Amino acid sequence: MKHLLKMLDLTTEEITEILDLADQLKYELNHGIPHPHLKGKTLGMIFQKASTRTRVSFETGMYQLGGYPLFLSSNDLQIGRGEPVQDTARVLSRYLNGIMIRTFEQSEVEALAEYGSIPIINGLTDFCHPCQVLADLMTIREFKGKLEGLKMCFIGDGNNMANSLIVGCLKMGMAVSIACPDDYQPPKGILDFAAQYDCFEMTNSPAQAAKDADVLITDVWASMGQEDEAAKRREAFAGYQINDDLMACAKSDAMVLHCLPAHREEEITEKVFEAHAKEIFEEAENRLHAQKAVMVKLMA
Repeated sequence: MKHLLKMLDLTTEEITEILDLADQLKYELNHGIPHPHLKGKTLGMIFQKASTRTRVSFETGMYQLGGYPLFLSSNDLQIGRGEPVQDTARVLSRYLNGIMIRTFEQSEVEALAEYGSIPIINGLTDFCHPCQVLADLMTIREFKGKLEGLKMCFIGDGNNMANSLIVGCLKMGMAVSIACPDDYQPPKGILDFAAQYDCFEMTNSPAQAAKDADVLITDVWASMGQEDEAAKRREAFAGYQINDDLMACAKSDAMVLHCLPAHREEEITEKVFEAHAKEIFEEAENRLHAQKAVMVKLMA
């Protein structure tokens, strides 16, 4: 494991190792046990998309690991003024011990890894969100005690979250059911991967997808950069809401996750969100622990 670019690159064993280390680091933090694994090391954090959770969790995590987090907006870098990504990668590799990037194109993350000589962590692209899904898997395992044999249901847009959840959950032995409108399905490469598994289901019926689910997950209907499609998407996703009726289709002890920010009364009702707030905000916290585990694995 040299980088974290996408869930497709990770083996089941590597995912398990990250989750186990995340659990350990969370325990140590909660019990006041220092873990300065990255003392004297610097993480460059490139943000071409703004974020609350990604920035705060990576900065705090790097500090707790004894290292130094360096925030770099696209306005601060020559990459924002036309410098080729391969040149930026080779320059930053001479200053830093690792790079986290949150951007639009997956190709930009892949290029940093190809031309740089330090670990690259994908903090989000339009294609995938591996850091979030590692936190999701960590949270599910915390609440359910296992991953293998559970059913994960995702309701909504076949976006970066859906892509990474499909791959991560299937690799960890979970059944996966996705409900999204026909025009908003995940890309062919993800569906081709999922087709290898008998426990994968794709449908445009939320009720069918949620049947006997252990975990229901959703995301906003219009992601960052899609604001001009918001009205069109509200119409397309009408009926793709996690609400009391949909919860009745799932198992009685089903948990609910949301990567946040949530648009209450769109993809999820206020009532269901608040009923599962403990899980959702534990999930948000676990971004910190899962990402610390990734940084230790890659940079220690």
